[in-house]
Amino acid sequence: MSLSWPHLLAFLVAVCLLVTVHEFGHYWVARRLGFKVLRFSVGFGRPLWTKVAGPDRTEYVLAAIPLGGYVKLLDEREGPVPPDQLSRAFTRRPHWQRIAVLLAGPAFNFLFAILVLAGMLMVSGVTEVRPLIGDVPADTPAQRAGVRSGDEIQAINGKAITGADGVVLALMDGVSSGDPIQLQVRSAGGAQRELTLLIDSDAERRRLSDPDMLLSGLGLPFLQPAVPPVLGNVEPDGPAARAGLRAGDTVLAVNDQPVSDFVQIVNYIRMHPEETISLRIRRDGGEQTVRVTTLAETVAGQTVGRIRVSMPQTARYPPSMLRHIELGPVAALGRACERAWELTALQARMLWRMLFGQVSLKNISGPLTIAQMAGESALAGVSAFLWFLVLVSLALGFMNLLPIPILDGGQIVIQAIEWLKGTPLSERAQLAGQQVGIMLVVLLLGIALFNDIVRQLG
Repeated sequence: MSLSWPHLLAFLVAVCLLVTVHEFGHYWVARRLGFKVLRFSVGFGRPLWTKVAGPDRTEYVLAAIPLGGYVKLLDEREGPVPPDQLSRAFTRRPHWQRIAVLLAGPAFNFLFAILVLAGMLMVSGVTEVRPLIGDVPADTPAQRAGVRSGDEIQAINGKAITGADGVVLALMDGVSSGDPIQLQVRSAGGAQRELTLLIDSDAERRRLSDPDMLLSGLGLPFLQPAVPPVLGNVEPDGPAARAGLRAGDTVLAVNDQPVSDFVQIVNYIRMHPEETISLRIRRDGGEQTVRVTTLAETVAGQTVGRIRVSMPQTARYPPSMLRHIELGPVAALGRACERAWELTALQARMLWRMLFGQVSLKNISGPLTIAQMAGESALAGVSAFLWFLVLVSLALGFMNLLPIPILDGGQIVIQAIEWLKGTPLSERAQLAGQQVGIMLVVLLLGIALFNDIVRQLG
């Protein structure tokens, strides 16, 4: 899907908000511990708005490039400091206070994510889709293990599963671990079974760790509710829009083959890339036939057809496929903390395994993919956008704790070393660390942007 103005606007809102939260953490703790804050900037580049306020005459800045931000503290390394201000300079404060200031940014990202998630849980409770399995493809690990359509996954590698999203996270962890995946399932008739998913090779594990390949590659598609054959969003300038199709059109037949479910439309179009197909539709009580030429896109190594439409948002799971739990403030906060820990720990394990080649590098996403996700979540509603903010805030907090010299985690390591040594690191050592840090960040950004471009090009 191409990026549009709504995607970019949602991305900028998300980045500005989360960067402000991160930098406010540094700022708030620094002020409380007596550091002198010279500047608090949201964004980089030319200032668009500036205000000087407070007893320290702190400069508050909103800059032109909203892809970051910083808090500038009084620091002897950046120029002469008046003698009466030396005690408030970064280099003169106790090491534990410096580390506390550095930790505060990531900590505020984690806190923000937990509070937003807890608020969502208090307002709407927890609604989970039961992890029921649909049609199991032949010659897949699930089929060979004995998984059958209608089975409900209850545990993966000994961990209880209550919803479909928990299945995805547990399988990602299990696929990349290198060990067989133990499933506990319950059949439609209520019988319990213990099954083992075996993956043939390390290369197959890396392939399956690609998010687009996980469920389909393992042969574990979720059972989907029947979706009416009605067009949801019709992407501007896509094949469907150019052919005159509109949101709300009901598709009656594809190439004269009657359809009764949106999935039937998708499956037919996927099998006919770069072909002209006819859709018989109903609109405003009348029927007409529209001819559409499909696009050809490569997904997980397979060429598929697309016409750039989405399913109707009115599609709903039946009550029998849902579980809903109401939570009070304490329970919601506890569930939010537990969820934040699980997601952050999974990030750490996935990154570690990625470094050793056990996980596909395609899991690294850059600004284009994040912008697309931000736009899609914003269009899907407030709840989806808030959940997106939770995930990105947790990722931002975790990434900033990595021991890379130009990130907060690397600076924390440097301060800890100086604390143990009793003397500052030499300028040569600090410069070498910064150069290594810049190289690592550029490498990560390069991989992320490459993945973004590949996804945009299909």
